Amino acid sequence: MSGAGPLTEILIDRDGPLTRAAVVSDGRLTDLHIDHADHPSLLGRMVLGRVERIVTAMDAAFVDLGEGLSGFLAAADVRRADGKPKQGNDRIGTLLRTGQPVLVQVKADPVGAKGPSLTMDVTLPGRFLIHAPFGRDIAVSKRLGAGPARAELTKRIQDLVTGSGWIVRAGAALAGDDRLAAESEALHLAWRAIRDAAASASVPSLLHSGADAAARLLTELGGTAPARILVDDEATARALIAWCADRAPDLLPLIERHKDQRHKDPRRLFDLRDLDGAIAELLDTRVPLPRGGSLVIEPTEALTVVDVNAGERGNPLDVNLEAAAEIARQLRLRNVGGIVVVDFVNMRSRGDAERVLNALTQAVESDPVQTQVYGMSKLGLVEVTRARRGSPLSALLRGAPLP
Repeated sequence: MSGAGPLTEILIDRDGPLTRAAVVSDGRLTDLHIDHADHPSLLGRMVLGRVERIVTAMDAAFVDLGEGLSGFLAAADVRRADGKPKQGNDRIGTLLRTGQPVLVQVKADPVGAKGPSLTMDVTLPGRFLIHAPFGRDIAVSKRLGAGPARAELTKRIQDLVTGSGWIVRAGAALAGDDRLAAESEALHLAWRAIRDAAASASVPSLLHSGADAAARLLTELGGTAPARILVDDEATARALIAWCADRAPDLLPLIERHKDQRHKDPRRLFDLRDLDGAIAELLDTRVPLPRGGSLVIEPTEALTVVDVNAGERGNPLDVNLEAAAEIARQLRLRNVGGIVVVDFVNMRSRGDAERVLNALTQAVESDPVQTQVYGMSKLGLVEVTRARRGSPLSALLRGAPLP
């Protein structure tokens, strides 16, 4: 989570069917999670499903998740009967059979006519650790760099965690042993409860719901505490307090109910920081840049196109460097997934192009969603891929039909 510090606040409110959790740093919206009550996200949900159909041509299977839902399970996301991941020569027909019960997790929400994407490599995310119960090793975030400090952290985690299969997030480096051990135990117990429920559940059955907007945001925040957490809705505040008591007790003193502050300021919570206006701007195609340039963001069915305009007197390099930072921010806030093609302003030197490419790469590094930046073409085009996570912001806010 970028920008967290003494001037960073988390604001959480409920507005009709929407529950919104936002991070505001120095008065600017930096992160946003939204739940739609009528179309809840399936992300992170674990289900004991049944293999409906095997499609050998796609090397994949469709899984009945219940509630009229069918998910897509690629062979690459299947675990073999011995618990090991798929080997290179394993085909879907040798891994699964029609009617077979399978424990799966939703790794991407439905998109258009496509159902949710599934995996058998289930994970339970925490603020400092991610439990991958079918894993055998300890993997450390690349953001922590290399060298002796990385090795020391790996050894430290080995002595603290319960069971096997752990991914160490960047925030773990600054967390105390007690906090790491407590989170490890909580995640391990959560997995045991899911596993035990699966042993006796009918098929299909929901075993674990994904986190809500506030929990997702706080999980991604990691070990960096904001100045305060303001909650506008009483029921949401109670749910958040219960979650923090179990998973983030250090954040409990930071939670304030906005209704207790209303004798000082009667406005609704998101009005205090003009977040409604900032969120509405995320539906605009055009995004202004500080020095007169702009971005034009156009989603299509196959990909999202971002065009960088220099304006009348903009220096190409300066505009492109500004654009790189704003593109990373817009992708996060709009929850853009899939392929993104960026058309930067043409530059005179190869060195300038490398600077812009490096700036974009660095700008997306803090994105909690896996984002990859590829090289720049001679025409100044850059391809970016960002994993699909949940529904795009435009679908949630414009009332567009959701899957």
